[in-house]
Amino acid sequence: MKEYAFGIDLGGTTAKIGLFKTTGELLEKWEVPTDTSNAGEHILKNLAAAVQGKMQEKGLAAEQVEGVGVGVPGPVLDSRIVPIICANLGGWGKHNVAEELSTMLGGIRVLVGNDANVAALGEIWMGAAKGCRSAVMVTLGTGVGGGVIVNGKVIDGTHGAGGEIGHITVDRHETATCGCGKHGCLEQYSSATGVVRCMKKLLDENPDTPCTLRGTEFAAKDVFDAARNGDALAAREVDEMTDTLGMALATIAATADPEMFMIGGGVSRAGDVLFAPLREHFKVYAFKSCRETPIVPAILGNDAGIYGSVRLIVGE
Repeated sequence: MKEYAFGIDLGGTTAKIGLFKTTGELLEKWEVPTDTSNAGEHILKNLAAAVQGKMQEKGLAAEQVEGVGVGVPGPVLDSRIVPIICANLGGWGKHNVAEELSTMLGGIRVLVGNDANVAALGEIWMGAAKGCRSAVMVTLGTGVGGGVIVNGKVIDGTHGAGGEIGHITVDRHETATCGCGKHGCLEQYSSATGVVRCMKKLLDENPDTPCTLRGTEFAAKDVFDAARNGDALAAREVDEMTDTLGMALATIAATADPEMFMIGGGVSRAGDVLFAPLREHFKVYAFKSCRETPIVPAILGNDAGIYGSVRLIVGE
């Protein structure tokens, strides 16, 4: 095994990049803008330039670099051999990112994974699930993402849709449309935007119930803060949100039976007001042998993606 590797977490605004030792030690991290102009034609060129620039700065030869791992915001097929990417980055179409970026880097090996999947891989390698073989990561942000790791391997699926936890149907009677085009997806209830949507609906349905959020422009954090401070209507929304999420996790547990669930993303920072009811609701819905599965906060934060991308390269 060579001494160094790079991890890239490609987002629509910026790409986070990390220089690592292949043992998992993060040496340096930085960001570069994601240029989505002209259907993203400059994205790979800019990533290659960022890696090559850091190699030159640190005096690293290609022979010292094990490879470059890349997490992308879209489905990835067969990341370890010939990944074909379809990511919504300024109209970015299908790319064999591994082959194209490797060529730009003079033949350095490149492997690619879905960003949520590699974040899960990062947490199981150097984060909250370190030492586990199987774990599920759920990210609660603007949407709901996820990654499923079984026996150390990412379950990416036949269509690259493995881990699309946010689009598990949890309410077949929902009339509002999810961003994916379906109705009743978990994302509509348990994401930050979902919490706000559902809280506004509760306020409209209960016009005579006092609530500290009424008449304000609130975010998901404000809903959890209000619940923590004793607001009954906000507490009801948090209970309904964690009930829905707990049911979804129980469904996943009956399929993958992970050693633990890790909850990341901005909503996870709500702390015990989120995790305490979530654990209780999960136990209600879970198959008996899965009821004590730990549900814990993810700990790598925004670095999970670069850790996981490197893990694609260094493997077992």
